Amino acid sequence: MDKLKFIAISGTTGVTENMYVYEYGNDIIVVDCGVGFPEEATYGVDLVIPDFSYLLENKQKVRGLFVSHGHEDHYGAIPFLLKDLDVPIYTTPLTAGFIREKLADYNFRGGRITTLNPDKDVTKLGNFTVEAFRVTHSVPDSVGFCITTPLGKIFHVSDYKFDWTPVDQRPFDTARAVKLAEGGVVMLVSDCLGATSEGYTKSELEIEKTIEMLIEHAPRRVFFSTISSNISRMRQAIHASQIAGRTVALAGRSIERKLEIAARLGFISWDKGIVVSTREAQKLPPEKTTYIISGCYGQLGSALYRLSLDEHQFLRVEEGDVAIFSADPSPPGTEQSVNYVVDNLIERGAEVHYYETQEDLHVSGHGSQKELEMLAATLRPRYLVPIGGTVRHMRAYTKLAQNMGFPAQNVFELREGDTIEMTRDGARRGTPVPVKEVLVDGLGIGDVGNVVLRDRKTLAQEGIVVVITQIDRRTGDVVDKPELISRGFVFMKEHQTLLDEAAKLLVNQIKKRSKKGDGRHVREIAIDVLERFFFDRIARRPMILPVVVEV
Repeated sequence: MDKLKFIAISGTTGVTENMYVYEYGNDIIVVDCGVGFPEEATYGVDLVIPDFSYLLENKQKVRGLFVSHGHEDHYGAIPFLLKDLDVPIYTTPLTAGFIREKLADYNFRGGRITTLNPDKDVTKLGNFTVEAFRVTHSVPDSVGFCITTPLGKIFHVSDYKFDWTPVDQRPFDTARAVKLAEGGVVMLVSDCLGATSEGYTKSELEIEKTIEMLIEHAPRRVFFSTISSNISRMRQAIHASQIAGRTVALAGRSIERKLEIAARLGFISWDKGIVVSTREAQKLPPEKTTYIISGCYGQLGSALYRLSLDEHQFLRVEEGDVAIFSADPSPPGTEQSVNYVVDNLIERGAEVHYYETQEDLHVSGHGSQKELEMLAATLRPRYLVPIGGTVRHMRAYTKLAQNMGFPAQNVFELREGDTIEMTRDGARRGTPVPVKEVLVDGLGIGDVGNVVLRDRKTLAQEGIVVVITQIDRRTGDVVDKPELISRGFVFMKEHQTLLDEAAKLLVNQIKKRSKKGDGRHVREIAIDVLERFFFDRIARRPMILPVVVEV
């Protein structure tokens, strides 16, 4: 029997880490391959990536990876995938430039990348025929995909909105989408992040006047920060600075590289002499300079973070400088770090405009309720799959679809690893695919699990006590009083009496409970005794690291 399988590897409940699989017969295509960003609870973890296990188990079937746009939560995990799977990549020119930059960051040589023209290109891979069409998002050159299968057409439309006056003057290509939908659409896989927002999402042009006003009236230097992929927002900042007679400098490697890629491909341009190096800008009057600077989410080590601590190599914040944050005000896990940077900038004399003080510095790249309804009404699919949001966004999307007349059973709210199996008789839920959270910590991929994170949490919150016990090799007796070393638990000079009492108790318990000459048993006793003792005495649970030395 003909059967099409759709697998949500990740990206349905956590907004980021997007990856979706389409499988028919002996052919698999993949849409997007993004990273997730760890919460504070994942101590020391750099990134979260999708679980590639299913693709690696079926690597002989994988024909291609299609990438919808240039945000890291849709392409950032590609270097990790290509280490184990040499899959060809299909995407638009700007996104291809970003992917090549990402591969270079990981010293990855290779990568078969084909650039798509979303106005005409048709890509046939086994049982799948894929055609792209332009959509509007907060990064230029974004696309949706019409995927033709033996069982009908599927539209996969990741992040999008209907903006008829985008900064890059390339609106959602509804005409091509309608044409591609001719003959009927069996399933729409759609962005749902705006399903809880009423009406329509504002156009990027609506915030341009605010940006122009703030830059024009700034008494001294302007530090303008947005995410490095938001080429349109940086274009607005450059244009506003030019109107105000200011010269622009770029501060931050990610900003510099992405603007260079966008300029080379024709997605942004400026008059000669408007953009100069940071060193050149320092020679200009403060009231004539704007710095577009990376670190809008307060990322540790970013240019803006270092600037706020007065640790930047070239730049200093002075009284009267203006800092403008123009980015999503509420991505998960960023509020605390943004507030830290904002407070530091204010203390150094800057006038700071950010999400609590200025409403009109950011517009979402995601369509609101009316736009989600518009796409569903335009394509009229039989089945709908909300992606790219959270559980509450999926449920809101389902209610929108029901209000439009779609049966509730035709909207699939998927969790990571859930599948849909489609035959000529219709679609139903299939057997889930096992997936796990894969954490990237430095050079390690997937080697940090719950046990390690639990240990890191203990170290961060409770500290560690190292206990060194000397045991007579012949008799198994304790040779001397154990030495207890506290790190991050208690200050040793002030709590030496507590540590001495713990050591004395430990010696007594070892004499009562230990098996002569069994160092392993002594270590177990040390952990048990000291954990109980410290909790009983001061209600803390430090990590106990026992070291047994036989003498």
